Amino acid sequence: MTEAERPAGDAAEPAPPRQRIGLRLAYDGGAYSGWQSQPQRQTVQGMLAAAIATIDPTADELRGSSRTDAGVHALDQVAAFSCSRPLEPEVWQRAINANLPRDIVVLSAWKAAADFDPVGAAVRKRYRYRLYDNPVRPVFGRQHVWRQPCRLDVDAMRLAAGGLVGEHDFTSFETASSQRRTKVRTIYDLSVMRQDAFDHPAAEVHVEVEGNGFLYNMVRIIVGSLVMVGAGRRSPSWLAEALAARHRPAAGPTAPAHGLMLLSIHLDASAAD
Repeated sequence: MTEAERPAGDAAEPAPPRQRIGLRLAYDGGAYSGWQSQPQRQTVQGMLAAAIATIDPTADELRGSSRTDAGVHALDQVAAFSCSRPLEPEVWQRAINANLPRDIVVLSAWKAAADFDPVGAAVRKRYRYRLYDNPVRPVFGRQHVWRQPCRLDVDAMRLAAGGLVGEHDFTSFETASSQRRTKVRTIYDLSVMRQDAFDHPAAEVHVEVEGNGFLYNMVRIIVGSLVMVGAGRRSPSWLAEALAARHRPAAGPTAPAHGLMLLSIHLDASAAD
């Protein structure tokens, strides 16, 4: 019915109320150019947006807590979107999963506050990087580890890691082209531990980092620097010296993306599901 055909005094139909849906999801990032949507690139955000649009074409404002890089995986990414279709969260979860590829899955969904922002609500993020230093190359899970040519000294790596815990300027551990306003971040925990692999005992070294936020490639540069210590190419005290230099060349190389996983995101209590 056009406005001309509408009887006088007949009010227009009200727009359906919109709701905000929060999601926790996991993905294997091997096939994607990171989380963030990019023109002519396959991304996790792009695949998720397409799956949601299949269910509700009016859905918008899809945001994620962490902009994981190309090839990085996630066990617990947090995202949210706004929509007008009045489905319950568990229905949204099932419907989205039915439209996603097998390397992305929605773990849970909930009704969030209308102003819920996954970026602002994230107060802590934890990442894990997997290193493989067994003499025999891995067969299973090889796409999720960075293989090392020699046995790593875990004790030396732990000693070096202690110098990075706390609030610091992490300029040395950020890709130089970044334009971030402040380079100060807080690391609450930086753990190095030896773990069994699927095919060999004690064949992996896991580096886990938890902080209030991270600079571009910060975790991967920390891992690349710790590997230099573990391989005996630098002393444990060198990492603190690299931090104090506030100069990217002072630190070690950037570890490959495929060994990194976003392990968990802690939300502000008022925003948590």
